[in-house]
Amino acid sequence: MVIVFCSNLSPAVALTQIDPVIEQQVIQILREHPEVIIESVERYQKQQFEEKQKATKALLEQLQTTPEKLIAQSPVTGDIQDKIILAEFSDFQCPYCGRASKTVSQFIDKYSDRVVLVYKHFPLQNIHPQAYPAAKAAWAAAEQNKFWEYHDALFNQQKQLGESLYVATAEELALDMEKFNRDRNSIEAQIAIKQDMKLANQLGVSGTPFFIMKDKVFSGAVGLSEFEKLFAQVSQL
Repeated sequence: MVIVFCSNLSPAVALTQIDPVIEQQVIQILREHPEVIIESVERYQKQQFEEKQKATKALLEQLQTTPEKLIAQSPVTGDIQDKIILAEFSDFQCPYCGRASKTVSQFIDKYSDRVVLVYKHFPLQNIHPQAYPAAKAAWAAAEQNKFWEYHDALFNQQKQLGESLYVATAEELALDMEKFNRDRNSIEAQIAIKQDMKLANQLGVSGTPFFIMKDKVFSGAVGLSEFEKLFAQVSQL
């Protein structure tokens, strides 16, 4: 059953001038046919999902055509020329990201002549209080060309995330500490991380780790064999 309302009144006026008799009739119909509400909600949810899927697909196609928009200023493991780009949205405090980092490292090492990894920050601050500070520290390390070393150190000591680890790791990597502290507390660090998060939201990313490989998107701490299977698929495109 579909209920259609017609009115020549403006929406604001219509809301305040509904005939009481009609209002009671509508209420009675809804009481007798609650499926009307359910069907309407389901149609709306389906429409929203389809629109979101279309937007995500369009954005993925755009990123494939202009990969520099995907990479932006993010850390990359090597030259992207004639390589397949694997983009990872990750959170340094996420345990699944910690597990995935080891698999990703194996995959990149094995196929370094054909694949490059791009790291995108997506700290889930609501559930991981150290994710954002860790992201800022890693961004600062990248400013001194030490991102991947810092990245590995944070994931290898994930349970110790905190100020003392950020400083100790920077010192172990012989970073300029004055610059490191200045950079991680800078507005530039905040902007860079927020740009990654904005892209993640546009892609509909809701959790980490989240990966993009050409037109394929997948998430979770998948195994090496799954990476290789997807790699084989996109290599044929």
